[in-house]
Amino acid sequence: MRTLALSEGSWDWTKTVKGYVGLTKPRIIELLLITTVPAMVVAKHGLPSLLSIVITVAGGTLAAGGANAVNMWYDRDIDALMKRTKNRPLVTGAVSPTGALIFAIALEVIAFAMLSWGDNVLSASLALAAALFYVFIYTMWLKRSTSQNIVIGGAAGAVPVLVGWAAVTDSLSLAAWLMFLVIFIWTPPHFWGLAFRYSDDYSAAGVPMLPSVATRKRSARDILIYTFVLAATTGALGFAAHLGWVYAVAAIALNAGFIGYAIKLYRNLTPKVAMRVFSYSITYLSLLFIGMAVDVAVRGH
Repeated sequence: MRTLALSEGSWDWTKTVKGYVGLTKPRIIELLLITTVPAMVVAKHGLPSLLSIVITVAGGTLAAGGANAVNMWYDRDIDALMKRTKNRPLVTGAVSPTGALIFAIALEVIAFAMLSWGDNVLSASLALAAALFYVFIYTMWLKRSTSQNIVIGGAAGAVPVLVGWAAVTDSLSLAAWLMFLVIFIWTPPHFWGLAFRYSDDYSAAGVPMLPSVATRKRSARDILIYTFVLAATTGALGFAAHLGWVYAVAAIALNAGFIGYAIKLYRNLTPKVAMRVFSYSITYLSLLFIGMAVDVAVRGH
């Protein structure tokens, strides 16, 4: 009986650990880091030191994870109302609100210290600025007040490339800002594809994501417009960063695919097609940035 009682009242530490890891939104961070390392390679015109890569990736992970944790802490009320987010740690009770907030602040402090010590103050400041922007501008202000929330708020997700560039050069060039702009423009069509599928969720939670407040035709049209602007921006980046044929071929092929999926959505306004746009957008960004790194490696500079 004593053993049974202990078992029933014991602390499930695995659930708690998984809860804290879940607060950081690991799948989103993976995508951010896929863009950071290639940015470092392009900035260096070669492969940076392994130590520099590890410090920048680790610091960026902690900074983004902390911002995501605060986002979940603040949004726990609406997360409980949406099917897509109802199993998040703060909704299920795997993590307490106080614990989540302390955890988030600790991650930001460690991230700033790590990047300042291992790279430079510029990269650390950029990572912190992105976190603050995501929390105070996007999460606490724009997300619940305007359908352009993800358009402006997406700037936070584009900063990791600036962090990577600054980690190598301790400065920011035109190429770095164009890299930032690529992700900034990519974010709306990427996220609107997902929001298109879960528009009812956002409506129920009172969050004015574009597909939940505009017609499907309008949402699909805006997604298509952004893909064309994105294609033009990737071209400008190629010239500014002095990238070669490997990047050019990758960019042309990937942009053709993205535009093609956006056209399909415009012609067939269904959640199924919208999710194809969303899924492809992840592949698009990953391969585009990998293409940058490969281009530099192939040309040897």
